Amino acid sequence: MISMRTLETLSGGEWVAGTTGEWIDVLDPSDVRAPVARVPALTPKDVTRAYDHAERGFAVWKRTSPFERARVLTEAARLIRARAGEIAADITAENGKTLTEARGETLKAADFLDYYAGLARQGYGTLLHDARPHTRTHTQREPIGVILVISPWNDPLITPARKLTPLLATGNAAVFKPATETPLAGLHFARALHEAGLPASVLNVVTGRTAEIEEALLDDPRIAGITFTGSNAVGNRIRRRLADRNVRFQGELGGKNASVVLRDADLAFAARTVAAASFGQAGQRCTATSRVIVEQPVYDEFVGLLVAEVGALKIGPGRDPATTLCPVSSRKQRDSVLADLVRAVEQGATVLTGGGADTEGERVHGCYVRPTVLAGITPEMAIWREEVFGPVLALRAVAGFDAAVEAVNDSGFGLAAAVFTRDLGNAYRFADEAECGQVAVNSTTTGWDVHLPFGGFRDSGTAYKEQGDEVLRFSTRVKTVAIDFGTPERTRG
Repeated sequence: MISMRTLETLSGGEWVAGTTGEWIDVLDPSDVRAPVARVPALTPKDVTRAYDHAERGFAVWKRTSPFERARVLTEAARLIRARAGEIAADITAENGKTLTEARGETLKAADFLDYYAGLARQGYGTLLHDARPHTRTHTQREPIGVILVISPWNDPLITPARKLTPLLATGNAAVFKPATETPLAGLHFARALHEAGLPASVLNVVTGRTAEIEEALLDDPRIAGITFTGSNAVGNRIRRRLADRNVRFQGELGGKNASVVLRDADLAFAARTVAAASFGQAGQRCTATSRVIVEQPVYDEFVGLLVAEVGALKIGPGRDPATTLCPVSSRKQRDSVLADLVRAVEQGATVLTGGGADTEGERVHGCYVRPTVLAGITPEMAIWREEVFGPVLALRAVAGFDAAVEAVNDSGFGLAAAVFTRDLGNAYRFADEAECGQVAVNSTTTGWDVHLPFGGFRDSGTAYKEQGDEVLRFSTRVKTVAIDFGTPERTRG
């Protein structure tokens, strides 16, 4: 058991405990008997104060040299790398993922800071031809203002890094709401930026119970944009709330990601890769593979290999170096996954391996779900169509390539898909025909580097992408400037 700590949150450049003295416990999913930390439960008044600070911070930061912005981000990246062990331990404690996964998330967060530090130094506009004589016209990008950042519990550091870093690099200010269950990683990120010299009030962190502060959080008139990662239900509720306001909304929402295994694939490699994509972080990635579509001639062989891979996973707490399958993030999430499994079996699915909670030994105190592979799936079943967000994989056999692509696209979601094949023609056809924002060939559906645009189609997200320079469409606005410099005689006059 880890000793419990009390942490404050960052608002107006100071570390504060809020106005009420109320706290929220942070639990370790591997053993929920005692909290590992507590953070302030802020009130609506505290949230409004955070926006007051952000408004002032924006007035300073938008006029700050991009070279100074880059310096702050670079120093924050250095601090995060220097503290990688401490930060990874806290991610594991609050989220449950393995230390290897947590350390990878920590270092990737530092990569985001370095990448956007470099991007901050680049040109920010374009010189355009103008039909008028003696006229030079250009565009320039400007920050949009105060942006609300709402991040999820499954990637408590990399998602804030993905969202906050580009908006800070381009001169915006932020109010940041980390997930109630996993605030520690976000506070680490804020501390690194604060200690790197980010001016007071540019970044303000709101810890609290969303239901108690939702109105103050979402309805403040100073919000220029909201970037959100989470469920479709919450994302759509935010979108409706913003419908009559001139507020940008960037949403990275649900997924039901499919991997296709064609008859010519390296089946052993495909089984290992699919298992990693499905059960890493206990399946709690928005890009995790949750559906597998296999050509009929190789279905039985592939399933045998996959079940063997899944059976070799070692369930345990994330802090144990031997663990390869961590607990899910909370009792609530565990119960949701188990309910989905019960419904799948009731609708006719067959459990090939796993199924149910794992309560063996000390795991009885945690949030463990056995890694589960389901067969006998039909397209009408909820397990095939709805996001589970846990260590659950559903299998279907199809007749050939065309049927496989049809099955991939037969979804309301469109985040990620993969195909395993040795046929280059099929690889390119799949890339063209899969209606997803990310397509992989002979690779996992998960894992995209910081400079690669990220985001889904359909119900998986909004038109504003994350990552790379594509995110600048969300965090900046374009101004067109025309200057008539006249003839030399007019200029001298």
